[in-house]
Amino acid sequence: MPSAKAAVLYEVNKPLEVVDVDVGRPKAGEVLVRTVSAGVCHSDLHVMHGDLPSNLPVVIGHEGAGVVEAVGDGVTAFKKGDHVIMVWRAPCGDCFYCLRGKPILCDAGTKIRFTGRLMDGTSRFSRRGEEIKHFAGVSSFAEYTVIPQQGLVSIRKDVPLETAALVGCAVMTGVGAAINTARVEPGSTVVVFGSGGVGLNVIQGAALAGAEKVIAVDLLDNKLAYAKQFGATHTINNKDGEAVAEIKELTGGIGADYAFDAIGHVKVLEQGLECIRKAGTLVCVGMPNHQAHFAFTVFPFILAEKRILSSIYGSANPVIDFPRLLNLYVAGKLKLDELVSRTYAIGEVNEAFRALAAGEVARSIVKF
Repeated sequence: MPSAKAAVLYEVNKPLEVVDVDVGRPKAGEVLVRTVSAGVCHSDLHVMHGDLPSNLPVVIGHEGAGVVEAVGDGVTAFKKGDHVIMVWRAPCGDCFYCLRGKPILCDAGTKIRFTGRLMDGTSRFSRRGEEIKHFAGVSSFAEYTVIPQQGLVSIRKDVPLETAALVGCAVMTGVGAAINTARVEPGSTVVVFGSGGVGLNVIQGAALAGAEKVIAVDLLDNKLAYAKQFGATHTINNKDGEAVAEIKELTGGIGADYAFDAIGHVKVLEQGLECIRKAGTLVCVGMPNHQAHFAFTVFPFILAEKRILSSIYGSANPVIDFPRLLNLYVAGKLKLDELVSRTYAIGEVNEAFRALAAGEVARSIVKF
């Protein structure tokens, strides 16, 4: 089986090490994928900084697309040459949540995420005899990776794999939060805090749903310029912390129908809850530090009949939603190409994360 150039995290708050790792053969129910493109996402950065715990050493990356190279015993849904998007919460297919159309809540995907091992409890990566873990069952920052068959979605071949990769996380998470989780209504007012990869897709999801006003809030003017490209009708630079007052002014003092936190910060959640109207909805999308607490005064919250929702992976059913999003892209109704600000080689992966942390990009990809 092939060796693969891969970005390995050995220690938090240290640069990734780009090294050659050995990749084992796919076992029963598994698929070997040649990675074509991997998105550079804040969730990986959170792991690198220790905000999201992970079992180290690990090949990071959870947003990717590629081509099937080989399949293990019992795999019938995929064959060599298929184009696929990777799913970072591989479901088991027959548990309580899977059978109710909520595969992203499957405990099997959660177990893979925290152990760093595949469904049989072992890893397919190693280096010099040392086990290297999988991140979220994907590890897209490797030239080759082995993934459970439930963690892949076959896609049409007329969509470039370079941009299809983004559907595997940012696009699905953002668009899905607006359409699947919040069910944004036509004519509504939507506020999106954060205009990064996920926030831009919440914005275009709200626009797809027919929102009248889509208000983007960020601290960087370049990111607010991106927001306008993806459907924001208004933008607010929140450097002075006055976003809530400006949102109230834009909504005639009433407040927004929906507010989305696409950053993952307690202060943003507080502002989001404050800026929605009575019976409005706050949607938690961004990933905060795993020990963060969000507190609010309950009595006025109840009197105002406000709602707080959480959204993981855009409440997706990937087998249905990924092809649907790609069909919208082919129809010219969903922006994917415009999300890609920069392209990097695997050897430049640390620079890619530096640019992400600095807010210089909408989304960047590592192209193999």
